[in-house]
This record gives sequence, C-alpha cells and structure tokens, in this order.
Amino acid sequence: MNHAKQKQLEAYQTQIKKEQDELVIAYMPALKAMAYRLRSRLPSSVEVNDLISIGTEAMVKLSHSYDKAQNDNFWGYVKQRVYGSMLDYLRSLDTISRNSRKLVKDIDHLIDEYYNKHQCEPSDEYLAKELNEDVSKIKEARNLSDIASVLRLDDQYEILSEYSTEAQIEKDDLIEHIKQILAEFSQRDQMIIQLYYYEELNLKEISEILNITESRISQIHKRLIIKIRERLGF
Repeated sequence: MNHAKQKQLEAYQTQIKKEQDELVIAYMPALKAMAYRLRSRLPSSVEVNDLISIGTEAMVKLSHSYDKAQNDNFWGYVKQRVYGSMLDYLRSLDTISRNSRKLVKDIDHLIDEYYNKHQCEPSDEYLAKELNEDVSKIKEARNLSDIASVLRLDDQYEILSEYSTEAQIEKDDLIEHIKQILAEFSQRDQMIIQLYYYEELNLKEISEILNITESRISQIHKRLIIKIRERLGF
C-alpha cells in the first residue's frame, strides 16, 4: 500500500473512531440514568459507578458494530444489551456455596414466618440466633437475596438454584408457572409485581401510585418474592 492510500485509510479509521466516541458520549446521560435507576433498587453494597463502568464498556463495544444504515437509533440498538451487561455484573456477584444457597432459603422462610406473626421483618441478630449462624453470614446471605430480588424472576431462579435454569425447567415453562402463581395473588400484590418488574418503577414511585408507604411496599414485595421462590422450589 502506497503512502497516500495508507494516510487515507488512517484518516478514515480516525473518522470512524471519532464518530463511535461521539455516539458513546452523546448517550452517556441515558446510560447513567439507567444505572442510577437500577441502583435505586439495589442494596447499598452495589456501587453505581460499577454499573456505569460496566454499561460504558458494553456501549463502547457495541458502538464498533453499530451500523446507522441498519438502525438510525443508537440508544435503541444498545439499550437492552447495556442493561443486560449490568444484570450480568450483578449475577457475577453470586460466588456463594451450596450451603450459602441453603442459608438464603432458610432465611427467606424464617422471614416469612416472622412477618406473618409480627407484620415486620426480623433483625439480622434474630435470624442469626434462630439459625445458629454468625451475623456476618446472615448479612451476606440477605445481601445476595436482595440483589437477586431485583432481577427478572427467571434470573433469580438461575442465581439461587443449585443448577442452571435450563437444567431444571424450560424457560418458557418457568415463565408460565410464574404467571400461574401470580394469578393467585390479590390484585394489589399483582400490581406491585407488575410495577416493579415489568414497568421497572422504584419503591417511591410505586408508593405514590398505590398510596402505601415505601417500607410497606418493600415488606410486601419481599413477602411475595419469598412465596414465588418457595412455589418454584428455590
């Protein structure tokens, strides 16, 4: 390749790189809004900057394969995959053992029992005493449960089951099973699940719609998730 063609190629590559960088920069506000929205539903142990970093990395990679002739909306092209990369990061936080998975189930069951009697959640100290575990282990397991609860219900199944979702039940069958379980809930409970998982509203927004306090919404949500998990066997 002669010098002139080499310079032409380098100039073209530089222009492409500039356009890709400009796309990423232009949609960083949308990505940050997505990260903050997801973060508002997560426990304090998850940093919003980590979600932004993961999402940015995904968006940069996607900018390399984006063809505006095929799709004139870059954010529409990357949105679901950027969000998916954040969920993949949350799934990667699951490094617990089989015993810890069992502890999550035991904790959820005990919380449900306690809630039915007292209409509030027990403390970590109470759970530790009842389950004969260290408070630190209880907090770790509850943190995992809190992270899992904001994911899609089929993703929760994959995280909290001993084996993969596909190994135990087909995804379509799982979703149908979840729909059947939800049909047994009250209209208010169904609305909370709908608004939280499908409309992706946070607790404050749901509270304003249903005129119920955020803490009450949180308690109801956790109780419903425990019931769904128990019915699904995880």
